Amino acid sequence: MGTPFKNRHALRDAGVHAPLMAGISGTQAEGADAIVVSGGYVDDADYGDVIIYTGHGGNDPATKQQVADQDIAAHGNVGGITSEREGLPVRVVRGAGGHSEHAPAAKAGLKPIGL
Repeated sequence: MGTPFKNRHALRDAGVHAPLMAGISGTQAEGADAIVVSGGYVDDADYGDVIIYTGHGGNDPATKQQVADQDIAAHGNVGGITSEREGLPVRVVRGAGGHSEHAPAAKAGLKPIGL
């Protein structure tokens, strides 16, 4: 907890968050093991101890704009639903330079805040 990582490759190599692009790591069968909160979705909010996380998908990677609805059946999203239903813990990683006052400084990279 609190360890900074340079980038998503370092997160993956450390076994913290597997996908290099997707915001949710996990599967329907096992649930989500981690999410990355980085200010990528307008409906997400980071209040410190409370995070509203809408899922992943539907963003245009070039413009970072929401261009489609998120698919609830997408691997990460359905993993998040499994975690919610089963009461499973989900690790949260805050991306640097996000819109939240709780995000680490841009030079700090990515920082897990716990389960």
